[in-house]
Amino acid sequence: MKRSTFITWDQLRVGILLLVALGVLTFVVIKLGHSAKLFSKRVTLVAFVPNAAGLRVGGQVTVAGQMAGSIKAIEFLSVDSDTTRNLRVVVEVDEKLQPQVRGDSRVLLRNQGLLGDKMFDITPGTPQFNMLASGDTLYLGNSVDYEQMIQQASSALNDVVGLTHDLKAISTGLLEGKGTAGQLLTDKKLYTELTTVLDRTSAVLSNLQNPNGSVGKLLSDPALFNNLTAMVSQVDTLINAMHNGNGTFAKMLRDDSLYNNMVKVTGSADSLVSMMANGNGTAARLFKEDGLYNELVSVIGKLNAVLEDIRKDPKRYTKGAIRIF
Repeated sequence: MKRSTFITWDQLRVGILLLVALGVLTFVVIKLGHSAKLFSKRVTLVAFVPNAAGLRVGGQVTVAGQMAGSIKAIEFLSVDSDTTRNLRVVVEVDEKLQPQVRGDSRVLLRNQGLLGDKMFDITPGTPQFNMLASGDTLYLGNSVDYEQMIQQASSALNDVVGLTHDLKAISTGLLEGKGTAGQLLTDKKLYTELTTVLDRTSAVLSNLQNPNGSVGKLLSDPALFNNLTAMVSQVDTLINAMHNGNGTFAKMLRDDSLYNNMVKVTGSADSLVSMMANGNGTAARLFKEDGLYNELVSVIGKLNAVLEDIRKDPKRYTKGAIRIF
């Protein structure tokens, strides 16, 4: 029996659905390829990192936060003393974005959220540096390590918990009346004594405010204030008179004649003292030589002896001094 060469409607419908599905799949693949830069030419760059936690092959590579490529490989290096170069990360960057990646560009390992994978982000360079070519090395920049931040936060949280326990122990001791502060809070005797002190202070203040007392008069009587005001006014008048008058004080304040005369007198006295100290006169010799001083002492001693003898026997020296004519 000969087969029919006609295509049925069911077969045609299935074929159309398959073509539509293939078209949609092709469109999706093309779009995903463009968004992931799968069909563009790429430049291979290298970076050395101490730790690749959160990075994975095929992970995103961004330039200034924008999708630019992917991670091609993560390789271990030989063990050495440089712990900053434990791993070699090979990345591919879209050739169109190559002018953005220059010698001063830095790699920042950013987290995609607090607990997500890490993203290999490259900062744009500046025109002062050359553009990196395929095979060149990228250097790491300072990135925020959320794991380290979480560890530090955990340590700080432990400190806060310990502080809370200490505060709880202190508050418990205060409520139980332990120590001086606890007794201040719980002892009613102190409250009574404070109340008594406040009552006595209030009584003293009431007495001070008594208008018949000395303190009360000082507080309420304006006589003292008036007297002080009058005295200040008189002092001000006296000072004005001394400054503006023609008396001795005014001249001493305004006229420099006295000052000039005092300067002249001081200069003359200085010259006289210099002459007496450095000259050859009697006064200078009195200051410098001991001989004249000794002679004066001897003469004064002899004169004292004569005066003493005269006082004892005055007739001896007055005999014949009085004559009668």
